[in-house]
Amino acid sequence: MQPGLQPGLTGELTWIVDPTMTITLGSLPAATVFSTPSMIMLMERSAREALRPFLDEGEESVGIEVRVEHHGPAALGDSVRGLARVTALEGRRVNFEVQAFAGDREIGRGTHRRAIVPLARLVENIAKVSGDQSGVTPLEAKRGELPPLTTLSFAVASRIATVTFNRPRMLHAVNVQMTGEWEQVVAWLAGHPEDVRVVIVTGTGETFCAGDDVKELPSLSLEQARALSLRQANLWLALERLPQPVIAAVNGPALGAGCVAAYSCDFRLASHAASFGMPEIKLGWPPGYGLAQLTALVGKARTLELCLTGEPISAHRALDWGLVHEVVPGARLMLQAQQLAGRLLALPAEALRATKRLIHADEGALPKITHRADTEAYVRCLALPDAREGLAAFAEKRRPKFKGR
Repeated sequence: MQPGLQPGLTGELTWIVDPTMTITLGSLPAATVFSTPSMIMLMERSAREALRPFLDEGEESVGIEVRVEHHGPAALGDSVRGLARVTALEGRRVNFEVQAFAGDREIGRGTHRRAIVPLARLVENIAKVSGDQSGVTPLEAKRGELPPLTTLSFAVASRIATVTFNRPRMLHAVNVQMTGEWEQVVAWLAGHPEDVRVVIVTGTGETFCAGDDVKELPSLSLEQARALSLRQANLWLALERLPQPVIAAVNGPALGAGCVAAYSCDFRLASHAASFGMPEIKLGWPPGYGLAQLTALVGKARTLELCLTGEPISAHRALDWGLVHEVVPGARLMLQAQQLAGRLLALPAEALRATKRLIHADEGALPKITHRADTEAYVRCLALPDAREGLAAFAEKRRPKFKGR
């Protein structure tokens, strides 16, 4: 915990009351009001904001006690404000007086206590309580040397790291080994925010990434497939949590996991030869992760088109959809990515990190956990005859004959 936290310091947060924060009393629409649980959350998050500047890397604050009175209403569309004032420090526990206002009118008051805890321990305890046996662990920051890589290439120059998919004979398909190497790279990047300020992700040759390694799937049990899918979901979500802005330089097809990897980056530049697709349905299963993030980027209708047809879209169509930021000639792709990285390097580092963190955090927690439902649907379908037919057809390079036909 950083020094300087003391009684009297405050945190503040303002929300606009939307339908998810309300409860309707009786059957009258006019009696739709800001709910007590939402008010408590506003107060708690105001206290969290007060503590945020004093947390060391890898720390988080959690609520351990709250006592409030809700004594005034706020209506749908109202601006509500939470205010938390530090009243006492007891080691790593912090006491607050909390208030909620609708305009200048106080609608709630109480006390709140938060504990400052190591994030890794918190995640470990949650996994134990939930009975999660997936093997998914947080990608902790690593300060040591990066181990040798086989399926990826990695280079740092002028505080710009370039991570390159490097399984050209397999079109950079993501297998167990590459998943582990990506986890090592992301952990290393998280541990070197000063040495590396911007990250570029690309592929060698004419392919960005063809997706998960379908040829490896038959060798995995369903439990191994589930654990791998959860690891991969966690991995691509970790790109959002990196302190560095991440630029995808998509030099060719980005399919399945490759498409997810691309749209998990903060910026996406594409060559004219790039394409984007979610072809899992053609093999007999749904995407194992990434659906919430894709929907947030391009909307439900376009996500349905990509995932239900399995057909890829061109770089120019992806630009129309908002899936990529810019399309450039292939010969200029890396130069354009380097120029963008240079512009980001010229900006204040801490402001960039804070802005990225806040934008991704604004989505809330739900998009970050929906991959668990995605993975369960994927594993369920993987056990069905249609998936076995899809794998056989892929291996034999023929069209599958699904039962539904």
